[in-house]
Amino acid sequence: MLISEKVFLNGKLVESDKACISAADSGFLYGAGLFETMRSCNGVVFALKDHLDRLFFSMKALSVNNTYDKKYINDAIYKTLQANKLTDARLRLTLTGGPMSEPEEKRQATLLIAATKLQPYPTEYYKNGVLVVLCPFKQNPTEPIYGHKTTSYFSRMLGLKQAHQKGAAEALWFTVDNRLAEGCISNVFLVKDSILYTPPIGTPVLAGVARKTVCETAMKNSIELVEKDLSIDDVLGADEIFITNVIMQIMPVSGVEKHTVGDGKVGPM
Repeated sequence: MLISEKVFLNGKLVESDKACISAADSGFLYGAGLFETMRSCNGVVFALKDHLDRLFFSMKALSVNNTYDKKYINDAIYKTLQANKLTDARLRLTLTGGPMSEPEEKRQATLLIAATKLQPYPTEYYKNGVLVVLCPFKQNPTEPIYGHKTTSYFSRMLGLKQAHQKGAAEALWFTVDNRLAEGCISNVFLVKDSILYTPPIGTPVLAGVARKTVCETAMKNSIELVEKDLSIDDVLGADEIFITNVIMQIMPVSGVEKHTVGDGKVGPM
């Protein structure tokens, strides 16, 4: 894993190996924090406003303490890019409620931003499609953190690790009542009879920035888009499947477990 040479931590740019957080930090102790994964191209962060809007929405929804405004974070992101002399980069922003040792009214949020050189997915993934598997874990719609990008991410990483052990690029999550939700690190789209389908945000699924872009692009190009509850039968009956996030962008899926999607080739959508 590439490591940022310099990171932005609580108002200062510091060498990554000298960056320290409080041992009482709520994110470190309890996973009580949020993060955003972003990408920049030619020095411009893709859809940065969408990332910050989602971050601030989740802060409010989950009562995560925050002492920064959007402009401050926006500027900090670009300072981190410049400090690492990067134009095409992968960025990670982490924000937690800060040290639990401080009184709540005086507590300062912890803000950490790192940037590394962007490492694209292999070109053959886009040419041939990837394999995905079904995640053995389920999403509970009543769980408050689903639909938010929280630092309580262990189950996602475990699901992804198990998928990789099976030679798959991603694992698809379903809800406890067997509705398609999302991937460990991606949103999911199906194509059937030239109609584009994706689970609704209220499933709940993460309001992915790439997901939003795909939905907007479909509407601009007069592609019929339907957000609805989807089942395993819809997955297995799809002509095409693709997954999205801002790093992979749009990744075609050629197989689900032992099932071949469509004719096994990357589709026209």
